Amino acid sequence: MNRFYLKIAAIFSVILIVFGIAVALITTKASSDVVQEAIQTTNKDLAPLLAKEFQPMLIDEFDQQKIEQKLTELSGKNPQFDFYLLNYEGKVKSVIPASRELVVLENSMIDTRPLDAFIQGKALPIVAQDPLNPDKRKTFSAANISIMGSEGCYLYVVLEGDQFTKATAMVSESYITRGTLWVIGIVLAISLATGLFLFSSISRRLDKMKTTVKKFERGQLTERIETEGSDELTDLAVCFNRMADTLVDNMKEIEKSDRMRRELIANVSHDLRSPLASIQGYLETIDMKRESLSRDDLHSYLKTVLGNTQKLNRLIDDLFELTKLDTEQVRLSIEPISLPELVQDLVQQFKPLADNKGIRLEAVFPDYPNVLIEADISMLNRAITNLIDNAITHTPEGGTVTVSSVMNGEDVVLEISDTGSGIPETDLPHIFDRFYQADKSRSDTGGAGLGLAIARKIFALHGGEISVSSITNEGTTFTVHLPTHT
Repeated sequence: MNRFYLKIAAIFSVILIVFGIAVALITTKASSDVVQEAIQTTNKDLAPLLAKEFQPMLIDEFDQQKIEQKLTELSGKNPQFDFYLLNYEGKVKSVIPASRELVVLENSMIDTRPLDAFIQGKALPIVAQDPLNPDKRKTFSAANISIMGSEGCYLYVVLEGDQFTKATAMVSESYITRGTLWVIGIVLAISLATGLFLFSSISRRLDKMKTTVKKFERGQLTERIETEGSDELTDLAVCFNRMADTLVDNMKEIEKSDRMRRELIANVSHDLRSPLASIQGYLETIDMKRESLSRDDLHSYLKTVLGNTQKLNRLIDDLFELTKLDTEQVRLSIEPISLPELVQDLVQQFKPLADNKGIRLEAVFPDYPNVLIEADISMLNRAITNLIDNAITHTPEGGTVTVSSVMNGEDVVLEISDTGSGIPETDLPHIFDRFYQADKSRSDTGGAGLGLAIARKIFALHGGEISVSSITNEGTTFTVHLPTHT
């Protein structure tokens, strides 16, 4: 049995016991109040009636014997009542039954304010001191009476007299108390059993949740908490499951990033090693043959060294660019630009290079109003430049590179097509991966395999996407979808 359940059960049991005791006390007090009110309401006229009967005996003299005889007679008929005559200050002058000695009570002083409230007809029940037990308050009946010319005296009848108190105490101990305790005990037992059953159900669910979390902590990452119902524990289970899914996804992403980092280091090392080795070899040759090397050979060697340094420079620039794109450190300077104008400028820029290679480079735009897109012109220039340069690089002499655009709903579609050797179908899913080079013929061009990865990142930052289609020995088409300016 888990500790949480024991704690909850102990707390619940203590609360029930305290509640039961409180209910017992309140019930007993309420029952007593009801009895007192019933007794006082039933006998409220007793003292006024007796006062009329006793008044003639108290006009000229205080006939203690006659009064006690009369009160004893009444007390015999009603043993639950105690009768007292009080002066105006509340001092006891006579008490019945006569077996009680007056000397015991002669110094007793009764607070007359409850008596005055009773005589004035205040709401019942009203309790006052019992001359025999001044610390206790009991119900009574009272009336004003004149004793030997002294006005404002009282006939005070304690309705819960000494005999009544003893009798009710016995009954209370033998029946009411036991009955009340039995009822409360049964109610508490049923409540406790019901509560413990419900807590046990909750505890079992918590125990299952704890077990699942422990398994997840130990590396069983597929563990999930079963969800049932629609309470707070279910919400907690759903939150844990979502958190676990997020953690697993993040771990996979971290593993992917780590794998890409290792691949990046390996690829960078390879791509740096080749031009550096070439530069080192040519420089060592120049150094060893500086006395016998002809000017033409020296010029050729230096040109090769310069080409390799330019290749290194492009590789480093591409690495910095891709790193900034990966870490989202690039801030776009968005503005409306004309896509046809941008493409025409780039085509004119690459025209000399294409002509030197014997390649026909053309831009084809249908006759429709100027297309505006929201973009960072320098970033978009870089991406489209990579695609055109890639197409020219992989198109043989006599081939054609075509740049065109069409509208497709709310998007503008830009296509860069070439009539090169194409890309094998097995390589198409990886063509946008960094450092990926589709085949030997494409890797011989000297690229590091970063241009297409950079282009895809840039188009994604502009809310666009790029795809590729290719047929071996026929050509390749890169298709870019970009949202238009609204």
